[in-house]
Amino acid sequence: MIKELPITIPALTAQATELLQKLIATPSFSKEEDLTAQLIVDFLGAYQIPVQRLANNVWCKSANWRDDLPVILLNSHHDTVKPNPGYTLDPFEPIIKDGKLYGLGSNDAGGCLVSLIATFIYYNNLFQQQPEKQTFNLILAATAEEEISGSGGVELLLPHLGKIDLGIVGEPTLTQLAIAEKGLMVIDCTARGKAGHAAREEGENAFYKALKDIEWFRTYQFPKVSPLLGPVKMSVTIINAGSQHNVVPEKCTFTVDIRTTDVYRNAEVLEIIRQNVECEVKERSFRLNASGISPEHPIVKRGVSLGRTTYASPTTSDQALMPFTTIKIGPGDSARSHSADEYIWLHEIREGIEFYIQLLDGLDIR
Repeated sequence: MIKELPITIPALTAQATELLQKLIATPSFSKEEDLTAQLIVDFLGAYQIPVQRLANNVWCKSANWRDDLPVILLNSHHDTVKPNPGYTLDPFEPIIKDGKLYGLGSNDAGGCLVSLIATFIYYNNLFQQQPEKQTFNLILAATAEEEISGSGGVELLLPHLGKIDLGIVGEPTLTQLAIAEKGLMVIDCTARGKAGHAAREEGENAFYKALKDIEWFRTYQFPKVSPLLGPVKMSVTIINAGSQHNVVPEKCTFTVDIRTTDVYRNAEVLEIIRQNVECEVKERSFRLNASGISPEHPIVKRGVSLGRTTYASPTTSDQALMPFTTIKIGPGDSARSHSADEYIWLHEIREGIEFYIQLLDGLDIR
C-alpha cells in the first residue's frame, strides 16, 4: 500500500534518518549490497517514484522530464567497507546517542546518500506541482561497489543513464565544495637480472637494477603542476626480491602508488614513466582519473554564495569514473570514514538536505 508521505523538510529529514538506520542495520559490503538496494527501492516506491535497478544499483528519473533541459545526476553509494577492528559498538546496530547516529556506513556515505534521496524526492514533487520552476532534470543513482572501485557499480550504470551535464557526488566533505579530486593509478614494475652465487662475481643483481628506477620514482617531478591539486605524487609501496641469502636475485618487483591530477590523464602519466625507467611496467587500471570543475561553474558560485569554501580532495571516489563535469559535496566528515564507531551527527543530515535543496534551487547550468 502506498503511504501518504509529506514533502516538508522536517518530514523528509525524519524519513531519511529512519532509512539510514535501516541501511546501517543491513550489512552491505561491496558486491554484497542486494538487501540495501531493495531497501532503497522500497523507500522510493513509497513515494510512488518509478524505480529501476541494475545489479545492486538503483536509479530513477525525476517527473516532468523535459528533453530541452540539462540533466543533473545525484549520486552516492550504499556499499561499505568491513568494520574496523577497533569497534567498541555493534557496527550494525544504529545507535542514537548525544545527537549522533552510530553505525557502519553512517558517515561514509549513508548520510550523503539519504540526504540526496530526500533532495530528489523534494524536487520530484516540486516539478510535478510547479513545473514552471523547473530548470533541470534530475537522475538519482544509489550505486554499489564504490569502496572497491568495482566495475559493477556506477561504471556499469552510467551507459544506461544517457547524457549527463553535471554530477553531484555525495561524499562526506563537511558540506564544503570539493572542486577537484586526485586520480589513482597503480603500476607493477619488474627489473630483471641474472641469478648467481652471492660469494662469487656471478650474476646480475635485479635488486640493484631496480634501485635506479626506484630512485627515479622518488625524485622525478612532472612538468605540469595542477593549480588545485598540486604535483602528481608517486610512492613506491611494495618491493619483493630474492629467494635466499646466498643467491643473487634474478628478478625484483615493486609496486608504485600514483596520485594523478587534473592536468594529466592517467595514460599520459604512464607514457612518461615508460620513457624514463628501464624496468617492465604494467598498469593495473587506467580507470580512476583525476577530476575538476571550474570555480566559475554556476554550482560552485552558488555554493560559495551559500557560505561554503572550495578545496581539492586528496581522496578518490566514484567521481573518478564519471566522464562529465562533477562536484563532490556532502554532510559528514571524511576523517570519520572507515573509523571505529563511525557516526554522523543528526543535525548534519538535516543540514545536508537543506543545503542540497538550496544548492539546486533555480540553478541554471545551460
